[in-house]
Amino acid sequence: MTKAELIEKIADDSGITKAVAAKALDSFFEGVGQALKKKDGKVTLVGFGTFSKLRRKARKGRNPQTGEEIKIKASNVVKFRPGKKLKDAI
Repeated sequence: MTKAELIEKIADDSGITKAVAAKALDSFFEGVGQALKKKDGKVTLVGFGTFSKLRRKARKGRNPQTGEEIKIKASNVVKFRPGKKLKDAI
């Protein structure tokens, strides 16, 4: 499902225009992003799942083309754990 398809579904299910549904979805994405930027960033949607921020340590890797060893920088990544209702639905 694409973002456009999701906007259309939200608009149809709630009886609002696509423009309003798009604004609501963009606001949701922005809110999740801002919450994850915080130090202990975490967003829990009961029944759906939890978005959390993890810190990956710097590590060594290999260039698959040359076999040369390279350094991979430390970075933040987003982890999603599905909730019980989502797991049961799938």
